[in-house]
Amino acid sequence: MQSILISGGNSGIGLQAAREFLARGHRVTLLGRDARKGEKALASLADARDRASFHAVDLSTHAGVRDAAQQVLAVHDRFDAVLHSTGVFTSKDIRTTDGLHPFFTVNYLSRYHLTQLMLPALRRAERPRVVMMTAKVPLSTPVDLSVFPRLEPFDFTRMRLPVQVANHHYAAHLADTEPSLLAGVVNAGAARTDILRMTPWYVRTMAKAAGPVFFDSLETSAHNVVEACLRQDWPAATYWDKPGDFDRRMPIDLDKATTGQLMTVSRDITGA
Repeated sequence: MQSILISGGNSGIGLQAAREFLARGHRVTLLGRDARKGEKALASLADARDRASFHAVDLSTHAGVRDAAQQVLAVHDRFDAVLHSTGVFTSKDIRTTDGLHPFFTVNYLSRYHLTQLMLPALRRAERPRVVMMTAKVPLSTPVDLSVFPRLEPFDFTRMRLPVQVANHHYAAHLADTEPSLLAGVVNAGAARTDILRMTPWYVRTMAKAAGPVFFDSLETSAHNVVEACLRQDWPAATYWDKPGDFDRRMPIDLDKATTGQLMTVSRDITGA
C-alpha cells in the first residue's frame, strides 16, 4: 500500500486521482481550502473513506503552506508520492498577504514550498515521486527574472507561461538534487473543474457551453498523473504533454543557470 499526498485533492482532477489511487488499494491524504468540500469529497469515497483523510489548509500563503506541512507530518512520517493538482485561474491583479499574486503562489510556489517541507517524509520511501500538474507549456518558455516573482503589475497573457514553466525548473532541480526521487510535470488538459471559479461569469458560461466539445474527461486528465505517481519506470525529470497518453513523454531539459536562479528566488522568499 502506497501513501499519496494530494494538494487540491478535494475536487476536480485531484479528487478523481484520489478515487483511482484508492481503487488500487492505496492510501490518500487530501489538502484543500474548503472544509465543507473536503468533507463532501471524503463522503463521496464510500467504503474507501477509511483509507483517506482531509486537511483544510490555505496553500496561497507561506504561513498556510507551513501549517499544512505541520498538520500532515504530525500524522504521517512517510509518503511515496506527492501530487500537486492545486490551481487558480484569474487575470485580476490581486495579492496574497505575502504581497504575491495567487496565480504564482498556488500554481507554482506552494508546490515548491510544500515539497521542500515534505522531503524528509519522501526520503523515507524507496522511490518517491513528485508530480506537478500544469497547463500545456513549451519547455522553451523564457522567464524574465526582472519581474519574477513579484509580477507587478500582473499581466496574465505575458506571465501565465513563465509561472507554469517554473514547475518544470523545479522538477529539473529535484532530479539533480534528490537522486532517489522521480519528479515530473503533467499537462492535465482542459477538464471541466472549478478552477474557473475566479473568472468572470461570461467565461464560466462559455466554458460550460463548450465543455462537451472541448473538455477532456476527468478520467483522461487524471490518467497520466495517476500513472506517474504509482509507477517507477520513468526517468526524472519528465514532462507528459498529452493527456491520457503515458507513453508520450519527453525529458525536461532546461537552462541550468535559469533553474538555479529560480530555485534561489523560491528559497529566499519561502525560507525552504
